[in-house]
Amino acid sequence: MSKTLRLTEKWMQRGLWLVAIVFAGFLIGLGGTLVGDLPKVEKQLSLDDYMDGAASSASRKAITTAERAEQDAQTALEQAQLKRRAAQADSAAARETFNNWLATRRATQLAEQDPELLARTRALDALKDRERAAGVAVEAQQQAALDARQTVAREQRKLNEMQEAAQKLLNAEYRRVELRVFLYRLALTLPLLVLAGWMFAKKRKTTYWPFVWGFIIFAVFAFFVELVPYLPSYGGYVRYVVGIVLTVLVGRQAIISLNRYLEKQKLAEQLPDAQRREELSYDTALARLSKSVCPGCERPVDLKNTEIDFCPHCGIGLFDHCFKCSTRKSAFAKFCHACGTTAEAGQPGALAVPQA
Repeated sequence: MSKTLRLTEKWMQRGLWLVAIVFAGFLIGLGGTLVGDLPKVEKQLSLDDYMDGAASSASRKAITTAERAEQDAQTALEQAQLKRRAAQADSAAARETFNNWLATRRATQLAEQDPELLARTRALDALKDRERAAGVAVEAQQQAALDARQTVAREQRKLNEMQEAAQKLLNAEYRRVELRVFLYRLALTLPLLVLAGWMFAKKRKTTYWPFVWGFIIFAVFAFFVELVPYLPSYGGYVRYVVGIVLTVLVGRQAIISLNRYLEKQKLAEQLPDAQRREELSYDTALARLSKSVCPGCERPVDLKNTEIDFCPHCGIGLFDHCFKCSTRKSAFAKFCHACGTTAEAGQPGALAVPQA
């Protein structure tokens, strides 16, 4: 079609297409912002919304208390272990000293050393008692830390069970919210697509066609790019079913359109030659001729063959001769390319211009 346009008209057409694309871009930006904000109409859900508040709070509080108790017990355990090591060292040193003294006592066999023996024995027993007390303190702190860890594990297990049950409910609600948001988007984009289809059928050739095409591009983008990615999956079944339905609908419409076109062409080929050429627009005829196809039936024709004046498929006239200069020219041309005489002048009832 661009080969049949005037130079200025061609550049104006390109400029109008740029207007249509820019208009569609702004509409797409606005639509994308609106579609992206649609989930905000739903309440933001969390896991705590589907858990027993009192039970979960009690479990979390118990876990926090037990963890703090475990930390305190661990700190006290470190102190108790340090004291036990000190007591063990003192006891070991005292026993070594006592053993050395006892060896000396046995060697000398002095009776006056018996009170000192008793005193040393009592001191050693005291150190041993101190060591045992430190060991008991260590064991107590170990038991406290163990109790705290077991409490944390028990309460965490209870909290995990509540969270698992709540997560199932939350996932189900997420699916319902996802479906509702998709329906919101569908309610927004489907009317746009329907309106775009009506505009394509009725308004795409009007004076304001750039805005019509801009809206059509926006509606198609909004439906197939901004809506389809949010289509609920449900294991892929919904997507495949929707794809099959859309394919069947589009395919059915394509088949119907093809059959209508073929029927229309058959009826058109039965009309007289002159009437058929009158019904064809000038730009359409030139565009088809530029592609070496018949303007009437759109079948390939060797237009470079000077012996072909009529389409061998449908019989429409492709070339005739200027009534003034007898030059072979296109039957769809408005003027003779050799002498400039109008083609209408050679029609029945027109005034004939005498040749020079």
